[in-house]
Amino acid sequence: MMYKPRMKWIILVMLSLLAFSWCIIYGANMNRGDMRYCFMNSFSPLQSTASLNEHRHRSTRNKYTFGPNLLEDVMLAEPKPNSNGQSIIFHETSCSNEKIRSHIQYMGNAPINMMKLTAREACAIESAALHNPNLNVFVLFASPAYRDNNNTIPVIEAILRYPNVHLRNLNLWTYAAGTPMYQWLKEGELFRSNYVLSHLSDFLRYLTLWRWGGTYLDMDVVVLRSLEKLPPNYTGAESSASLAAGVMNFAPDGFGHEIAGKCIYDFLINFNGKDWGNNGPGVITRVMNDICKTNNIELMLDPKRCMGFHVMPRDAFYAIPWRNWEHFFEAQYLTETMNRLQDSYVAHVWNKHSKQRRIKVGANAAYGILAQKHCPRVYAASGEYF
Repeated sequence: MMYKPRMKWIILVMLSLLAFSWCIIYGANMNRGDMRYCFMNSFSPLQSTASLNEHRHRSTRNKYTFGPNLLEDVMLAEPKPNSNGQSIIFHETSCSNEKIRSHIQYMGNAPINMMKLTAREACAIESAALHNPNLNVFVLFASPAYRDNNNTIPVIEAILRYPNVHLRNLNLWTYAAGTPMYQWLKEGELFRSNYVLSHLSDFLRYLTLWRWGGTYLDMDVVVLRSLEKLPPNYTGAESSASLAAGVMNFAPDGFGHEIAGKCIYDFLINFNGKDWGNNGPGVITRVMNDICKTNNIELMLDPKRCMGFHVMPRDAFYAIPWRNWEHFFEAQYLTETMNRLQDSYVAHVWNKHSKQRRIKVGANAAYGILAQKHCPRVYAASGEYF
């Protein structure tokens, strides 16, 4: 007599578990797909063109008094990264969760993405502009960013005091149009990645170097000296086994453009959304293994071996390895860290590991000392903590 009720209960539990599992899987897939909303304009596709144009008209007409204004698009504004490769380019690829939630829940207008930079990101930009006054420094925002002239942010105002700093929006689809990466982007594999924002950054760095040439820098660096006299076409060794993709320079034509094309091809055929490093440092490492006909990093340091491409030694950009990221933040390592950086062009502070470590302004730690010297305006504007 108890058999049938028990079976019904078991069946009910199993169906509930199946439904729960389906919801999790469906919800995860929906959220992953909706990552695209981060990189679209905040206006709903259902909103009328007239309404959008009116907003733009009002924003332009009252650009110094009316609230938020959309940053200019890098493909339309002047100046833009030039064809002689004399630019330094950063990408800002963060995404507002509020923007995704708004689209998922209401399928209407998402909150607009107000432009923001952390003090550390602003420091990277200022240090690049300070030490390279003859180069234009571009910061490209992948998620459409708005700037409110009535509510200024001190660290952003600090970098805008440099005439060679330019803040721009980057529309993923128009930026990729006409390049070998456009069709792949449209197919959506990027947005199915387990590390969408990281792999978006990888996607953009190689696309940017193919499109413009010049120097790409990660946002978690401090530039310590001029990069203007370095020969074109270089990257840096991170360890005895791999190259890194946080600092790269390709000439906009000739051999540099050829290398950029090889990087794009490698990215497309070897993309792996489940592997964090495969699509960034993995790309340049595999390409240079092929160009240099060796996977021995020490042998790659000879430009003749690599057809004139320069693989810079670890001290150039990655003197402090990621495993020792704490050395930038602890006073006990100050002397050692500064000594290791004395021949470096760039200090890389490994934001993936260090972003939660706060550093008090005035603290006797390497990162603070470096910031005070190499991004002084941002450091002064950052408040109590940097």
